[in-house]
Amino acid sequence: MHCEIEIGEQVEHTVYEYDFGVVHLTTFYCQLIKGTPVLTEHIAIKWLTTAELEQLEWAPADIPAIEKLAQNVEQLPY
Repeated sequence: MHCEIEIGEQVEHTVYEYDFGVVHLTTFYCQLIKGTPVLTEHIAIKWLTTAELEQLEWAPADIPAIEKLAQNVEQLPY
């Protein structure tokens, strides 16, 4: 184990159909408790503030969760 996280409430569940198939994406509020995340399937990781989320070009399946996070910034559990 490279890091420990606390998984909080579900933010969003999105189902999006791409050309290659259907993606089910479930997003949760999480808090890093200890350690450092190690990538095993992605090229890069980037920590962003809620205000910075809109600066990236998100995949269509990600957009509902990003919009909900941006709207609920005052209510974040962490």
